[in-house]
Amino acid sequence: MAPENLQTLLDFFKVLSDETRLKLLGLLAQRECSVEEMAALLHLKAPTISHHLAKLKSLNLVLLNPEGNTHLYRLNSEQLQLLSRDLLSSEQLKTLAQSVQPEAWETTVLKAFVENDRILSIPAARKKRFVLLKWLVQKIEPDRDYSEKEINAILKQHHEDCATLRRELIGYQLMSRKDGTYRRLPPTEWLQEAGNFN
Repeated sequence: MAPENLQTLLDFFKVLSDETRLKLLGLLAQRECSVEEMAALLHLKAPTISHHLAKLKSLNLVLLNPEGNTHLYRLNSEQLQLLSRDLLSSEQLKTLAQSVQPEAWETTVLKAFVENDRILSIPAARKKRFVLLKWLVQKIEPDRDYSEKEINAILKQHHEDCATLRRELIGYQLMSRKDGTYRRLPPTEWLQEAGNFN
């Protein structure tokens, strides 16, 4: 999303995050009203209504129709639809997350559970445990068969409970075990979906 569109989106939500302004839009969606009418209908003072109308006008959500000495306001429904379509489309909203680094959460998890290449504790939460196990399986060479003794030696370098780690690596399909031989599986065979860990 372009920076100017992001600012417009922020302004849009800021303007519409006020109950009085939403009520004003609701009134103006029904009919044209003067400041005095809106003040009476909402039990507010005219300067308060004018303040909120100025916020709505900043996004061109209300239009002023001067009628003699009276100023009538109405909803600019075209602008509301335009902003909704242009700023709130799923394509536009997806672009908001483009600067988010997916690895940031994994890095945070690893900082909490690993220190000096040693696992401080095995996370209880399945998603966090998977992050830890993906880190751990990188310590095992791919395309090589290991005996249980060899796998235990590698795992003990990182945590004393090698039996639990070994079982978890197999359970999460990061490693396979066949006839007492262990092998690191390629990432394409790992459990990938977060839904598998709920």
